[in-house]
Amino acid sequence: MRHLSKGKKLGRTTAHRKALLRNLVTSFLDKERVTTTVAKAKEARPLAEKMITLAKKNTLHTRRQALAFVTKESTVRKLFDTLGPRFSERPGGYTRIVKTGPRAGDGAEMAVLELVGTEFKKKEKKKKDLKEKAKAAASKK
Repeated sequence: MRHLSKGKKLGRTTAHRKALLRNLVTSFLDKERVTTTVAKAKEARPLAEKMITLAKKNTLHTRRQALAFVTKESTVRKLFDTLGPRFSERPGGYTRIVKTGPRAGDGAEMAVLELVGTEFKKKEKKKKDLKEKAKAAASKK
């Protein structure tokens, strides 16, 4: 029976696993999107959502709780100044996991962990820019 045995061990010792997840959540909150394996994304997701929930309360106590987990002070500042207010009306579900397929090296299933509302938008190249680059290349020859 699996009583009280939630979470994956990720093939690491307890200290290594905690450090990995703290670093992953810190990078995620800093960049708002991170590419990792599906297993790591599923483990990091509840921790990241808890940090955002702490930021929504925005008290000295919650700020210190976040600083105890997140490894960079600048990330905690961003968390409380921008991310907390951004999700103040949302009752949960701040993150999304999008599977991206197998990794080339070992075939591990990869995913993108991202904040809701930070969808990836491709930049469109303007036709003028392409024509100007072609003229510049032709003039150099």
